[in-house]
Formats: sequence, structure tokens, C-alpha cells
Amino acid sequence: MKTVVLGGYGNFGARICRALASSPGIELIVAGRDLNKASALASACGHGAAAARIDIHDPHLAQALRALGAELVIHTAGPFQQQDYGTALATAAAGAHYIDLADGRRFVCDFPAALDHAFRQQQRLAITGASSVPAMSSAVVDHLTAGWRSISSIDMCIAPAQTAPRGVATMEAVLSYCGAPIQVWQDGRWVTQPGWAAPKMVAYARLRPRLASLCDIPDLELFPAHYAGVQSVMFRAALEIGVSQRGMALLAGLRRIGLVPRPERLAGLLNRAADGLNFLGSSLGGMVVRVRGLDANGKPAQRAWHIAADHDHGPEIPCMAAVLLARRLAAGTLDRIGAFTSVGQLSLAEFEPEFGKWGMVTDLGE
Repeated sequence: MKTVVLGGYGNFGARICRALASSPGIELIVAGRDLNKASALASACGHGAAAARIDIHDPHLAQALRALGAELVIHTAGPFQQQDYGTALATAAAGAHYIDLADGRRFVCDFPAALDHAFRQQQRLAITGASSVPAMSSAVVDHLTAGWRSISSIDMCIAPAQTAPRGVATMEAVLSYCGAPIQVWQDGRWVTQPGWAAPKMVAYARLRPRLASLCDIPDLELFPAHYAGVQSVMFRAALEIGVSQRGMALLAGLRRIGLVPRPERLAGLLNRAADGLNFLGSSLGGMVVRVRGLDANGKPAQRAWHIAADHDHGPEIPCMAAVLLARRLAAGTLDRIGAFTSVGQLSLAEFEPEFGKWGMVTDLGE
């Protein structure tokens, strides 16, 4: 399966390319606006990987993908919060399957309704949000609540390592909702809370407790619809350096009073500032998912799943779902057509070998 990775030499794209280069049944093409960078990574990947110059904003993108013979396009060129569905529609027009790493709430939540017809016409599959959320997060929730009668709450928190590589696009995405009003499902109703405000302490199995704040992700909207009866869904992010977390809360407050209306414009500056604090942090990051509900016997239950990733391997996690889905498409074991979110597309068991490759450790708690 000729697989084109858009943004292939970026922070996440390069990891996906390295993982797929040697995968059976996949012919890799590293693609991006800089052909020299794409060629350098393709050469480093080996296994016959090729390179191509492609700009996702090219009005002739569909023709370019068709000329490459693309059978699968993996879109990693964020941030997705400001993007439309042009790349996905061009992929459909080119007659290829599509996977992206989108984390923009509207982009992911509205994706199936907007694109299902286009991909069904072509008899192709499109999956959005193939990343830590909601692909892996939903796999974890499904695993923790298997056999339960009902789920009352889902509480998730990601804790990146301070020294792990950060892309400016990721920083832009994070800052885009800093201080912005976010709709959150709490106690069976929608309430509005500001992003990155009001830090709260969160505990982990193998990490020190960290302050964490609300982030706007697709799960906040997808999970109340997918898990019938759930009363509360929360997602937070916890930076390792406390001053960074408090700084984000301050920035959120400045946006709310109108002093910093577009925090995402500070992405480059704040990314460099974060690098300057690396000496205060570590290479250890992780994530925790906590669920409450009624078990198979109708008794109150609570479970938690933790993952710890050391040696700055944390950024591999957002890439795993796209890699797993691409391999399944190439192997012919994923034969759906149409456009879908990544919720429920993968099981936790499928992720576990990938965790093992990077020495990541998981823990289950009651």
C-alpha cells in the first residue's frame, strides 16, 4: 500500500515514517513542503522509502496525490484547529484512504458528517483523531469498563515530559484554547469552563503529582455521546514544571480580560522559553485514565490505568494509533468504508506491543 505521510519530517510525522518504513505491505513516501528534508528522512528510513514535495494548501493536491499513486494518506501537518477538510477531500478525490492525527474538537467531531459521503463514494475509509485522544483514550476506557453495567465518570490527564521534543504546531494548538470557554459535560449537563485555568493536583502511579488544567479535546464531546449514561467527562494536561502550569493559567486569565486575545501567536516564543526550563524537568512523562461506574454485578466500581514513558519517548504515543491503523489497512484487516472518528477503532491490546517497544510501563489500579 503506497502510503504518503504529509508533514512526514515533522515532530510526529517523522516518528510515523520510521515506524512504517519497515512494515510489511507498506511503500512509504515522506511528503512535505521541503523536499530536502523529506529526502533526508526517506534516506534515513531506508527500506525503499521515497520523498515528495507536497503542500497541503496546493489547489491541485488531489492531482498530486493521484500522480504519486497514493493509496493511503496520513495527515500529520497540524495544527488542525485552524484547518478545514480540504486535505481529506483531496484524498478522497484521489481515491485513497485517509488517517489524521487531528486533536481539534470541531475538526474531529464534525468529521464523519462532513466527509462520510465523499469517502463512501470512493469506497475508501477515513479516520480522524488517530492519536492519544480519542483513539488510545477510548481503547483504555473500553478496557477498564468491559462488562460494566454503566459508566458514571471518565477523568483523563496527560503529563508530558519537560524535555520531550515539542513542535511549534503543537504549541499553537494548545495555546488556541488557553483562556477560551470550553463546553464540558459535568453532572449530566453542559457547563462552560476556561481552558488552562484553575490548576488541580493529579496523582500518577510512577510520576510525581502535578498541577493539571482543562484542555479542549474531542473526547469532551465524543465520550458523552459514545458512552451512554456517563455523567461527567474531564480531560486535563499537566506540565512537569509548576511555574509553566501557573504561567498558562495566568495567560488564560489575560485572555479572558482581553489583554492577550490570540495566545497562539506566542507559540514560537513560548516554545523557546519552555526549552529554557528543561534543566528543571526530566524525560519522564505519562498519562492516567480514571473511570467510575457500576460493575457487572451492579456494585460501585472505580478503576485507573496509568502509563509512564521515560527517555523522552512520550511523543511516540500520539503516533501509535495511526501506525496501527495503517498496518491494518495494508494487511486487509480493516475493511470499513466511510468517515469515522477513531473512537473504538482499536483495542488496548493492540497498543501494548507498541508500548513494549519503547520500554513504556503501564499500571492498573482499583
